[in-house]
Amino acid sequence: MRELFPLDPRVVFLNHGSFGACPHEVVAAQRRWQDELERNPVEFLGRRSASLLRQARDALGGFVGARADDLVFVPNATTAVDSVVRSLPLEPGDEVLATDLEYGACDAAWQRRCADTGATYRRVAVPLPFDRTTFVDALLAQAGPRTRVVFASHVTSTTALVLPVAELCVAARARGLLTLIDGAHAPGQVDLDLTALEADFYAANLHKWVCAPKGAGFLHARTEHHAMLQATVTSWGYAEGTGGHSGFDAYLGTQLLERRLQWQGTRDITPWLTVPAALDFHRRHLAPVREHQHAIGAALLHRVAARHGLSPIADAADHALMFPLPVRAADPEALRRRLFDHHRIEVPVTTHGGRTFVRVSVAGYTTEDELQALETALETALAAEH
Repeated sequence: MRELFPLDPRVVFLNHGSFGACPHEVVAAQRRWQDELERNPVEFLGRRSASLLRQARDALGGFVGARADDLVFVPNATTAVDSVVRSLPLEPGDEVLATDLEYGACDAAWQRRCADTGATYRRVAVPLPFDRTTFVDALLAQAGPRTRVVFASHVTSTTALVLPVAELCVAARARGLLTLIDGAHAPGQVDLDLTALEADFYAANLHKWVCAPKGAGFLHARTEHHAMLQATVTSWGYAEGTGGHSGFDAYLGTQLLERRLQWQGTRDITPWLTVPAALDFHRRHLAPVREHQHAIGAALLHRVAARHGLSPIADAADHALMFPLPVRAADPEALRRRLFDHHRIEVPVTTHGGRTFVRVSVAGYTTEDELQALETALETALAAEH
């Protein structure tokens, strides 16, 4: 499958999780959209884009189990999270409850918002090894009378854990708490049914595990919350009927979420229009091998952990297509550089709670030979530290 991607054949690419990789046919589909846009930008952006984006949202809705009217495209999950964070009516003394496993950019968004409002952003330590059976109760036991929102990742970034967000959303709703789920790594790694999930807000990327172009992400919001959401950039569509002097359809929207968030000034919308092509590629090539890729990643996790005399931080079932290989490394950044400079292996080395992990992504194109190459290179690179 590697030949379907324009990846450098000289590099063992095991960091799909950071920015994804876009296959040749999806790149070509985006370029066709770009060519069509440039033939008449006014016609395309001003009068056709709303309809075209609706068709793309319909396709996305079928993939993630959501109504198109509850979805809006954004450049990335960080933008989606920030839009929600800035829109929530927090007051002095209110609290946002999160885990200590969250993505740093999202932590920063909450910290800034809480600094502006006088609210508190509280990160609860999640014990490792991870126990999904106690996670929800342990987290929500920390909620207090001023807790308003629970924030958690669907798949954590540094530790690659699949958190039980469905159970979390149900339990939080029963306590009257809003939920914002950071699904940056979820679409394409795990099956989604956002209607059944019942998160109040769900932010996600499509450029990672769905292999859409960079700049393709989405926000899902329950219908009753649409009115509170504000775009990070206020533009046409803020107030109903504000179509501007040009009267472009793109400014108006057919429903509130689309009108408020979809048009935030002129930008390249072709990553979003290419989402159906990426979903089709995923259906044909990536979904059929996901179970096998998980199995070879789990086997690698157990081999590396055993070789280094370290326990994995979770059962293999608590990971999807990213696996945190536990290692002992005196200098994690030096290990990452050594793996790339000397072995041409692109893989992140992460840390959490005093532990070091080589976070390997087992994408659809990843081979067992490449995982073996990493295993061998780790032995050499770690030996060089001593």
